[in-house]
Amino acid sequence: MSGNKSPAEYWKANVRIISICMAIWALVSFGFGIVLRPLISGIKFGGTDLGFWFAQQGSILSFIALIFFYTWYMNRLDREFGVDEQ
Repeated sequence: MSGNKSPAEYWKANVRIISICMAIWALVSFGFGIVLRPLISGIKFGGTDLGFWFAQQGSILSFIALIFFYTWYMNRLDREFGVDEQ
Protein backbone atom coordinates (compact mmCIF):
# COMPACT_ATOMS: atom_id res chain seq x y z
CA MET A 1 0.00 0.00 0.00
CA SER A 2 1.32 3.39 -0.91
CA GLY A 3 1.57 6.37 1.40
CA ASN A 4 -0.40 6.29 4.61
CA LYS A 5 -3.32 4.27 3.26
CA SER A 6 -4.02 1.09 5.15
CA PRO A 7 -5.37 -2.24 3.92
CA ALA A 8 -8.45 -1.63 6.09
CA GLU A 9 -9.21 1.57 4.13
CA TYR A 10 -8.83 -0.32 0.85
CA TRP A 11 -11.24 -3.04 1.91
CA LYS A 12 -13.69 -0.52 3.31
CA ALA A 13 -13.78 1.24 -0.09
CA ASN A 14 -14.00 -2.14 -1.84
CA VAL A 15 -16.95 -3.35 0.25
CA ARG A 16 -18.63 0.03 -0.17
CA ILE A 17 -18.59 -0.14 -3.98
CA ILE A 18 -19.72 -3.76 -3.91
CA SER A 19 -22.64 -2.77 -1.67
CA ILE A 20 -23.61 0.08 -3.98
CA CYS A 21 -23.46 -2.17 -7.06
CA MET A 22 -25.52 -4.86 -5.32
CA ALA A 23 -28.14 -2.29 -4.29
CA ILE A 24 -28.42 -1.03 -7.87
CA TRP A 25 -28.61 -4.62 -9.12
CA ALA A 26 -31.44 -5.41 -6.66
CA LEU A 27 -33.32 -2.21 -7.53
CA VAL A 28 -33.10 -2.84 -11.27
CA SER A 29 -33.86 -6.56 -11.30
CA PHE A 30 -36.23 -7.05 -8.39
CA GLY A 31 -37.48 -3.49 -7.95
CA PHE A 32 -38.15 -2.28 -11.48
CA GLY A 33 -38.69 -5.71 -13.00
CA ILE A 34 -41.12 -7.11 -10.39
CA VAL A 35 -42.18 -4.91 -7.45
CA LEU A 36 -42.48 -1.52 -9.17
CA ARG A 37 -43.62 -2.91 -12.53
CA PRO A 38 -47.30 -1.94 -12.05
CA LEU A 39 -46.22 1.63 -11.17
CA ILE A 40 -44.04 2.12 -14.25
CA SER A 41 -46.05 0.06 -16.73
CA GLY A 42 -47.79 3.13 -18.14
CA ILE A 43 -44.52 4.68 -19.29
CA LYS A 44 -43.65 3.76 -22.88
CA PHE A 45 -40.01 2.96 -23.67
CA GLY A 46 -38.51 1.06 -26.59
CA GLY A 47 -41.89 0.22 -28.08
CA THR A 48 -43.26 -1.33 -24.89
CA ASP A 49 -43.99 -0.33 -21.32
CA LEU A 50 -41.05 0.45 -19.05
CA GLY A 51 -41.79 -2.33 -16.55
CA PHE A 52 -41.69 -5.00 -19.25
CA TRP A 53 -38.59 -3.45 -20.77
CA PHE A 54 -36.72 -3.60 -17.45
CA ALA A 55 -37.80 -7.19 -16.88
CA GLN A 56 -36.64 -8.29 -20.34
CA GLN A 57 -33.81 -6.04 -21.52
CA GLY A 58 -33.16 -3.19 -19.11
CA SER A 59 -31.89 -5.36 -16.30
CA ILE A 60 -29.40 -7.11 -18.59
CA LEU A 61 -28.10 -3.81 -19.96
CA SER A 62 -27.88 -2.44 -16.42
CA PHE A 63 -25.88 -5.49 -15.29
CA ILE A 64 -23.43 -5.02 -18.16
CA ALA A 65 -23.05 -1.33 -17.29
CA LEU A 66 -22.44 -2.27 -13.64
CA ILE A 67 -19.70 -4.72 -14.65
CA PHE A 68 -17.88 -2.04 -16.68
CA PHE A 69 -18.32 0.56 -13.92
CA TYR A 70 -17.06 -1.84 -11.23
CA THR A 71 -14.01 -2.76 -13.34
CA TRP A 72 -13.17 0.90 -14.00
CA TYR A 73 -13.67 1.88 -10.36
CA MET A 74 -11.61 -1.01 -8.95
CA ASN A 75 -8.74 -0.29 -11.34
CA ARG A 76 -8.76 3.31 -10.13
CA LEU A 77 -8.95 2.20 -6.49
CA ASP A 78 -6.10 -0.27 -6.99
CA ARG A 79 -3.89 2.47 -8.47
CA GLU A 80 -4.80 4.83 -5.63
CA PHE A 81 -3.77 2.27 -3.00
CA GLY A 82 -0.75 0.99 -4.95
CA VAL A 83 -2.00 -2.57 -5.41
CA ASP A 84 -2.57 -2.49 -9.17
CA GLU A 85 -1.10 -5.07 -11.51
CA GLN A 86 1.65 -3.83 -13.76
